[in-house]
Amino acid sequence: MEENRQVASRLEEMARLLEEQDANRFRVAAYRHGAQAVRDLARPASELVAEEGVEGLDAVPGIGPRLARVIRDIVTTGRSSMLERLRGESDPVALLATVPGLGPKLAERVHEELGIGTLEDLEQAAHDGRLDQLSGLGPRRVATVRESLAARLARSRPRAALHPGEPLVGELLDVDREYRRRARAGTLRTIAPRRFNPAREAWLPVLHTSRGEREYTALFSNTALAHRLGRTRDWVVIYHDGAGPDQQATVVTAGRGPLEGKRVVRGREAECLAWYEAAGATPQD
Repeated sequence: MEENRQVASRLEEMARLLEEQDANRFRVAAYRHGAQAVRDLARPASELVAEEGVEGLDAVPGIGPRLARVIRDIVTTGRSSMLERLRGESDPVALLATVPGLGPKLAERVHEELGIGTLEDLEQAAHDGRLDQLSGLGPRRVATVRESLAARLARSRPRAALHPGEPLVGELLDVDREYRRRARAGTLRTIAPRRFNPAREAWLPVLHTSRGEREYTALFSNTALAHRLGRTRDWVVIYHDGAGPDQQATVVTAGRGPLEGKRVVRGREAECLAWYEAAGATPQD
């Protein structure tokens, strides 16, 4: 089936890019096995997802929960945020601009002024009042965003969380420390991001690592705000597998308060403070 061949082709491309970027060989092999499993399906992957959800894919030998979420995203949205990251083509503004009620200009402002880069973050901002505070987004437009996201995300969410809970801040800080240490040492493969890189220079280090059963990908932030503030070598975006697409955290150096000078997970400062106090640690290397 043509659809399954196309999905398998994308999984094979992910395997190749992961291998080139020095990812764990078992992770690389998993994507290749998953590609073959999709080719061997007796019906289109989209039909399986529509009838049985991500659990139906998870039950297929050779796929499993992580690949099931990747395949689901491909067949329901036509894109894979993971593949875009591996290619260096990640563009959160383009993703936000696909939401009815937002166009390219508003999407850019939502991303830069509110720091929103995923549909899940946008949905939360539409409910917690942050979108209402952005000029140019009136109540009617915010309501449109809420309604469209509710329908869109309902199609891609699994019926039950396969990896409930967020990673502990200590684990995220440990991944951040490994990434920055290896980036400084020059031992990481680099990719050429599409945004803010007209010369297509391969300057952005990428780390694929794991902690227990959780897989992580870490990169320096390549947003307009990070470039404008000179933080492209300080802000680290960490992607991790979870129940939904695009699970991520951003680690930065705190500029003030009790955590000044320390690495913190943005939005989880209180947890970081408690972690530092309990650990008696100041991992700044």
